[in-house]
Amino acid sequence: MTIGLTEEHRDLRDTVRTFANRHITQDVVRKAVSAEQEMLPPFWQTLAEQGLLGLHLPENAGGAGYGLLELAVVVEELGRAMAPGPFLPTTLAAAVLHRAGHRTHLAGLADGTTIGAVGLGAGSLTLSRGDDGAATVSGESELVIGGHLADLFVLPARDGDRTTWFVLPRASVDTTDVAGHDLARRPSRVRLRNTAVPATDVLAVDQQLPLDLAAVLFAAEASGIADRAVAVSAEYARVREQFGRPIGQFQGVKHRCARMLALAEQARACAWDAARAGESGAVQDPAEASLAAAVAGATSVEAAFTTTKDAIQVLGGIGFTWEHDAHLWLRRVQTLRLTLGPTARWRRRVARLTLDGARRDLGVELPPEAEEIRAGIRAELSSAAALEGRERLVHLADHGYTAPHLPAPWGKGADAVTQLVIAEEIRAAGLTPVDMIIGGWVVPTIIAHGNAAQRERFLAPTLRGDIVWCQLFSEPGAGSDLASLSTRAEKTDGGWRITGQKVWTSMARDAHWGILLARTDVAAPQHKGLSYFLLDMTAPGLDIRPLRQITGESEFNEIFLDDVFVPDDMLVAQPGDGWKLARTTLANERVALSHDSSLGSGEALLDIAAATPHEMDDERLTTLGGILCDAQSGALLGLRTTLRSVSGQQPGAEASIAKLLGVEHQQQVWETAMDWQGSAALTGEGRRHDATWMFLNSRCLSIAGGTTEVQLNIIGERLLGLDRDPRPTPKRA
Repeated sequence: MTIGLTEEHRDLRDTVRTFANRHITQDVVRKAVSAEQEMLPPFWQTLAEQGLLGLHLPENAGGAGYGLLELAVVVEELGRAMAPGPFLPTTLAAAVLHRAGHRTHLAGLADGTTIGAVGLGAGSLTLSRGDDGAATVSGESELVIGGHLADLFVLPARDGDRTTWFVLPRASVDTTDVAGHDLARRPSRVRLRNTAVPATDVLAVDQQLPLDLAAVLFAAEASGIADRAVAVSAEYARVREQFGRPIGQFQGVKHRCARMLALAEQARACAWDAARAGESGAVQDPAEASLAAAVAGATSVEAAFTTTKDAIQVLGGIGFTWEHDAHLWLRRVQTLRLTLGPTARWRRRVARLTLDGARRDLGVELPPEAEEIRAGIRAELSSAAALEGRERLVHLADHGYTAPHLPAPWGKGADAVTQLVIAEEIRAAGLTPVDMIIGGWVVPTIIAHGNAAQRERFLAPTLRGDIVWCQLFSEPGAGSDLASLSTRAEKTDGGWRITGQKVWTSMARDAHWGILLARTDVAAPQHKGLSYFLLDMTAPGLDIRPLRQITGESEFNEIFLDDVFVPDDMLVAQPGDGWKLARTTLANERVALSHDSSLGSGEALLDIAAATPHEMDDERLTTLGGILCDAQSGALLGLRTTLRSVSGQQPGAEASIAKLLGVEHQQQVWETAMDWQGSAALTGEGRRHDATWMFLNSRCLSIAGGTTEVQLNIIGERLLGLDRDPRPTPKRA
């Protein structure tokens, strides 16, 4: 995986990784760690010759003419390798000077002959202006990363009620080098005593911009370290044995590793977005770019910090030794975290920018061929727009618009780009095709596994909305462990007799048909003894009983089947194929991009904040900012999945991670909403979908469709390759 998504970005990643494997060996890192004083690493000149130091600078300034996103890809890989030396400080200095229009030092920074460093905290540095406007600075900065080797310092100073940035050569400042928490890239304090700063060296730059650029590059490096921590931890968990089995098989370890992966992907997504938004001219509103940087500053480095701590925990005793690199990852991320400034402060910045109206636009730029596709789609939809009601729904269904990703004649066989174009055009035309709900799962299964008669009978009516479906899978003793279900189907003349109980079935009282899993072979292994039936919900022997939920409503049902007859032609595929059918997905899966707010349910908290501005103290702003960061990162994970599909790539880890994080985000939103409303949320007089109802209802999100714990198992096993949980030993008779 990489911050970038394009083929060019992956090629760049591979080039840098090859370079790192050759030049940034463990021996090189350890020599830097144990050195009495920091020296330029032996690969510095080679790094410069590769053009990586000036990758983000224009060609007329000695750079390669690329941008911040390409630089972030490189920084991520060098972070993954724990590269010693001043690459990050130097490229950050170059980025700040370039954006400030200060070209004097750019060529030297690009070719590696000048080493730069950027101080992010003014400390006691104060800028004064004389009667002639000349500037002088006195005081001492906070720690400056890379200060040991810097030839050039970009520093902030208090200038009245604002911060002014300036640049000075090493000869104009006094430095005090310190050993540093990060042993492979060491900091200094910079002192100035009434030092004159030429007017040309006072930078014409917004006071927040250097901090935002630092957040982007710090987030990129932290993402690389988090990725390394996850990979090493998972590899160790696969081979390290305790109590007779690999430790990765224990759910405590497996779930920790899965959450580490989730944090690493969240860090990467936020760093990616901040880098692409931070390009000069990438967005029209500077507040949008600053918001993306603030989300990265509040999320990526903190996520990597948690991941590196967890890595030491997974590694156990070996992770606590000096010889293992885990403490070097922890030291570097902690240095980034504290240098960038408190995570709470970045969260408050996210909250304030959002409350002031800043939003991140998460659109997809489609390839040129999309416009040709669009013309044809628009022409087809114009005839649907002329119809109304039932006729319109039927027209859309019969022309493949209910589920365009399905193959013709049921869909349009639409690829990812076409699906997105169709979604845009349907939205623009104000059209709403049938929402099949459970039918959206049923239709592809019948297409893939049903016979001609079943396809003829069920597909078109479902796509038109004439048939409503429900799903009868879960049982009281078989929820997430679906393979252990006990509902029996016994063969009889002309069909099957089904007896058992199903539970948590939504829409059962409204559905015309249901999809049912039942055990047809009790002697076969659990997964192989199941069969997949289509059940008429008016069949004799069905007893549907509403289940009252914690909200007081009854959206779910329990269903008792007492010798219910299902004819042979309602068995899909062959007996014993049920498990395979239950897991069916088509190769041409649906691709979608949400047009809702990227802040999701977090918008509800913005409404509360707007209504009670006097209540928005620092504590609330910090909480709000963290929730908005989670919402934004969830939207970014979804966007990255969509972009992979559009470019023809295989899915990454984002989809699984997005579900995990999205559920917990929604639960936190509504819990926080109740907290902020206080006792007013306890009257019991609220309407459906108010904060209290949503708080109660959200508790099902981490249970339905596979519990959070099962989702963590899936992430650990399928994405990290950890061993599956052992099968229970059969009981002796």
